[in-house]
Amino acid sequence: MASYAPGRDSGGVTASEGAGKRPSRAHIEAHGEGGDGSQSGEISTRLNWLRAGVLGANDGIISTAGLVVGMAGATTSRAAILAAGVAGLLAGSLSMAAGEYVSVSSQRDSERAALDLERRELAEEPEAELDELTDLLAERGLSRDVAREAAEQLTERDALRAHARVELGINPDELANPWHAAFASLVAFTVGALLPLLAIILPGPSQRVPVTVVAVLAALTLCGVISARLGGAPVPRAVARNVLGGALAMAVTYAVGTWLGTTT
Repeated sequence: MASYAPGRDSGGVTASEGAGKRPSRAHIEAHGEGGDGSQSGEISTRLNWLRAGVLGANDGIISTAGLVVGMAGATTSRAAILAAGVAGLLAGSLSMAAGEYVSVSSQRDSERAALDLERRELAEEPEAELDELTDLLAERGLSRDVAREAAEQLTERDALRAHARVELGINPDELANPWHAAFASLVAFTVGALLPLLAIILPGPSQRVPVTVVAVLAALTLCGVISARLGGAPVPRAVARNVLGGALAMAVTYAVGTWLGTTT
């Protein structure tokens, strides 16, 4: 029947619950309609948003730092550096927001299309869909009889929601919101970009680059630690990648800016 890539939560009855006993209605509703599985999905979604925010801030730090350090290599004019930094901040944040809006809109369209197809199949072939739901639950470790009972109770309560969660991995009440995603990306990038921008314009000419480099590397270290903890990855490796990437970006743009400043 309808197929869709696994999504945020599976929402069905787990294998450990199915060995040798028939599920009660309360048990089925808890797992099919917002119990532990739903809570797990909500936590996963929040962690994904937090991780995306950290990565957006990281992008803002590196891209803006590279831009303003390059400008500092080319000129000592605070006005010129500020203008370039603000332009980079606005361009980057708006670009991130637009890209996220388009991406999440496509995801939401796919989710809606999958739900529409499932709705049609439920209307046209209800018995086949019940059999399919039974098979899916049985594949998770339930005995055939228990899987059938679970499928019938889930279908009786809300057939579309049951198939959306078990078959498609979609929570119909929490479809991706492109406006939320766009706004979150814009804010995250802006917050990250403000750090190098302030670090480069507040000190005097001789201190601008050293202060900015120290501030940026410290911020990238923090971002690396947070992203590693959220993703369960080794912290030293994540921090090293982040810091080395930021340092390389600033070194290259500063060298190019200095070269252009001496030749123009």
